[in-house]
Amino acid sequence: MVEGLACIAAAGVTGLPLFGVAPEGLEALLATLPGAAAQAGLTAFKAEAGQVMRLEEAAVVGLGSAPALHGFGAAATALPPGSIWHLAGADYDREQAALGFLLGAYRYDRFKSKTRGTALLTHENVTARNHAIATGIFLARDLINMPANHLGPAELAQAAVDLAEYQGAQAERVSGVALTARYPALAAVGAGSDRAPEVVLLTWQGSESEIDSPLISMCGKGVCFDTGGYDLKPSAGMLRMKKDMGGAAILLGLASAIMSLNLPVRLQLRIGCVENSVSGQAMRPSDVLQTHAGLTVEVGNTDAEGRLVLCDLLSEASAENPDWLIDAATLTGAARAALGPDLPALFCTDEAMAAAILQAGQEAHDPLWRLPLYEGYASWLESNVADMNNVSSKPYAGAIIAALFLKRFVSKQIPWAHVDTYAWNDTARPARPEGGEAQTLRALLGAVERFAAQRHINVPQ
Repeated sequence: MVEGLACIAAAGVTGLPLFGVAPEGLEALLATLPGAAAQAGLTAFKAEAGQVMRLEEAAVVGLGSAPALHGFGAAATALPPGSIWHLAGADYDREQAALGFLLGAYRYDRFKSKTRGTALLTHENVTARNHAIATGIFLARDLINMPANHLGPAELAQAAVDLAEYQGAQAERVSGVALTARYPALAAVGAGSDRAPEVVLLTWQGSESEIDSPLISMCGKGVCFDTGGYDLKPSAGMLRMKKDMGGAAILLGLASAIMSLNLPVRLQLRIGCVENSVSGQAMRPSDVLQTHAGLTVEVGNTDAEGRLVLCDLLSEASAENPDWLIDAATLTGAARAALGPDLPALFCTDEAMAAAILQAGQEAHDPLWRLPLYEGYASWLESNVADMNNVSSKPYAGAIIAALFLKRFVSKQIPWAHVDTYAWNDTARPARPEGGEAQTLRALLGAVERFAAQRHINVPQ
């Protein structure tokens, strides 16, 4: 759990002014700050995105053509550790600027003997919403960055339980014989590891929600390390597999934000916490598995385990008939091949839901790109010995095939969104430090906020 944000100064503490400026406003701003024009000339400061110029009693961050979120994300690392700043100037989005500063200040120093300090933002500049978002993102980043020997299925499950306790939610923790009976496909994925699989079901209801307030149900893939199983990954392919629980981490962070903001919704979160390993007990290629839905699945590839984890969770969630059902997973390399690391793939069965998520992503600078649930490929999942295979026999459209597999476990009438995400920053950029990343958290939060507000307004009081 993230106990607090060390990059926020104590209440009442004032800081030095931190100005943000785009190139077209630079000359006018420099004219108002003593010595700024000369300093800009000496340092070749041109207000490009991420540039930071220190003055004696102020600082200026360049925005370039980037959003304030990214421009101010550079300030926390460029300014002296421990220094305190307040947002100054105009012509930029203060809310986005403050959030960018906070996200840029993130550090994962748990295993370093010497921690790295950052600059601080004044308490008065941080809204409750930004605090909730940053706290959720820090939680997700911490979990994704955690080495697999320190974060196995039990530890990930405990993180969910800790979050529930902190937020006053209910948490049901399922393991052992009960898990095998309730989530048989998920259990098969975790059978090869000495670290037993677990599922956590977190439930919560906002204080302003009613019995007919929208039920938001979420399912996260929590594969704490993925060897690929008997279809073993090459060594290079395992280097970042501690992040294969990124979907669960992102949805835990999203749940944290939803609860902190006390949105008028009913919330369910299921995370499947497993490790995909190789042993005498591990599932094999050509095995046939039972699922929560009653469908049988032939294992065409043991490295396509994430969909086996999610299918049981989605089936159970569907039985609750939620208003929105969302899953998130680091599911396919095919989505990365199609869209790259910065653009998660969105699959959705409901046009209004898809539009809400995509619009919220654009507004929050947390974009997704929608891919089709093309039913013409559905036959590629056919099996001669089971109801379906977990992979296609054809080497095409891997992300679509995975989504079509999951779709079979969701009731047709339920608006469902599937997010295939990378959950990682390969290189450090302003507000986006290298390592685990809570991609789509802000997009999904914005969409849920808007959906909840619309439904709340229409509920008879």
